Amino acid sequence: MSEAKPCVFIHTNHRQMLGAVVSEYSLRRNSRHADQFDVRVIHTKDHPFLAEREGQLYLRDGDKRPWVNDDLQSFTPLRFMPPELMGYQGRAVVIDPDVFAVGDVWDLLTRDMAGHALMCRPKSGNKGKRGCLASSVMLLDCAKLTHWRVREQFGEMFEFKRDYMDWVCLKLEDRDAIGLFEDHWNDFDHLDQDTRLLHNTKRKTQPWKTGLPVDFRPADTFRLFPPRHWIRRARRALFGDYRFTGRYKQHPDPNQERFFFGLLRECVDQGLLTEATLQDEMARNHIRHDALDLLDRVPRLAA
Repeated sequence: MSEAKPCVFIHTNHRQMLGAVVSEYSLRRNSRHADQFDVRVIHTKDHPFLAEREGQLYLRDGDKRPWVNDDLQSFTPLRFMPPELMGYQGRAVVIDPDVFAVGDVWDLLTRDMAGHALMCRPKSGNKGKRGCLASSVMLLDCAKLTHWRVREQFGEMFEFKRDYMDWVCLKLEDRDAIGLFEDHWNDFDHLDQDTRLLHNTKRKTQPWKTGLPVDFRPADTFRLFPPRHWIRRARRALFGDYRFTGRYKQHPDPNQERFFFGLLRECVDQGLLTEATLQDEMARNHIRHDALDLLDRVPRLAA
């Protein structure tokens, strides 16, 4: 049997589908080898085992929280699906729907993995200091990941046998099987001449969400400090997950806003998205309400 064609997987849900469309376009646009790899979207709606757990308690960072399939990031368990979808063969890259190609992803798909089963980068900030790896962009050797069985392992969170944070931070993997690639393959809200994959990872400043009500749940932990964790926990208990969480802020880097809306403009120009689709997404609060005005003003991207 011939080896599967390399593939980039974008995992998403209905709230981030527009980002996934722009992400897929950027991958093809900015590759000299776009005909040599596939791009596939993994959507929560196609995996009903997620919705079947609606409202059930699962283990997250030592706490028990209800699973909400409508949450902004309910797609994250699906980042472990590519090996299964590839028949446990070949190379794959999996990315979040808020990751956009600046450089050529083929260079990542074909790099020497030095025998590792997967490659990624460390998380930044406190999570990184505690050993968390960023599974939001991963290069995968699917033949070496036959132990990834997502539906079964997702179920273990609800039996309190698997902690979500340990899972997505790759703490349950053999550390010797994980290699590290350069930060520019998962550049956290940083765009310069070295960036290859730009990740608008700070949810509250995602450029296409500015001004909209926040629709994600801030993570809580059992740590005593800082006290904001107590406040979040109390607020959630009294008022629900989304009350008083505020609105999305403007991204601090105007170049990243221009980059996203430059890509979005090209998607519209090429018929991948229509103005009617954008109006519907605005009505659903999935994209900022001045998006069409921004498309009229945004400079065209360099070829």
